[in-house]
Amino acid sequence: MLTPQIIPFLDYLKYEKRYSQHTLTSYQNDLVQFFQYLASQFDSPALSAITPQMVRSWLAELKEEKITSKSINRKISSLKSFFNYQLKKGLLEKTPMTTIISPKVSKRLPMFVEQKDMDQLFQYLQFSDDWEGLTERLVILLFYSTGMRLSELIHLKESQLDSSYSQVKVVGKGNKERIIPINKELIEQLKKYIQQKPIKMEGVNNLFVTAKGNPLNARAVYSFVNSKLSAVTTIQKKSPHILRHSFATHLMNNGADLNAVKELLGHSSLSATQIYTHNTIDKLKEVFKKAHPKA
Repeated sequence: MLTPQIIPFLDYLKYEKRYSQHTLTSYQNDLVQFFQYLASQFDSPALSAITPQMVRSWLAELKEEKITSKSINRKISSLKSFFNYQLKKGLLEKTPMTTIISPKVSKRLPMFVEQKDMDQLFQYLQFSDDWEGLTERLVILLFYSTGMRLSELIHLKESQLDSSYSQVKVVGKGNKERIIPINKELIEQLKKYIQQKPIKMEGVNNLFVTAKGNPLNARAVYSFVNSKLSAVTTIQKKSPHILRHSFATHLMNNGADLNAVKELLGHSSLSATQIYTHNTIDKLKEVFKKAHPKA
């Protein structure tokens, strides 16, 4: 249940910060959990009475529940944003978050599909000879060709495709727009796909649709991406996000500039993109080991 303190903050994130529904839901869940904890343990203190010790006791309980450090960090970030908003509105004189330290998270290298396996997927893997098969192949190809996120792809509109300049305009997190180039062959395939749509549903101008003309849903896309990747790779995760990792890793392995990859992925900071340099270093080590007589 939403408390009166949470609602204005969520409205601020939605209408002023223009956060996505997915992000809003995450903030809402974190804050509801926190205030439920305060209600059960501290009899719902006023905002000004919330102390760092109260926050730490909640975080300690989360740790006991085996919540990952990554998830705890996200909850800390939600609380920091919430209390900073209260300061900004003059509803608080100080925030209880100043002494809260986020737990360290061990950085795992992103999984990716090998380039040869992606080549095999498009050259030899059979897709059904119908609208569903055509859609699945083009969706996977666009994921791998652009590195866009699942939410970005399923909400992509026909109008965002620019065939004159061989590019696509993507609306990412925080409604930030970015331009991604795509090759002319893929542009032509997408144009043909639009022309061949079996049913044009009124009010639906999504690029990718089902045979009935409805927009694709995230679960269905995840399912067929997982199925097709399972046929060419044995890596543990086989999701649309793995195709994003593969896009970035293959760019870096082939000498792409880090800043350019950052812009293509729509990252707000370079640190988020730097994880892909580790895969590049591993690739260089592999080449060195195979090629150098003293390796």
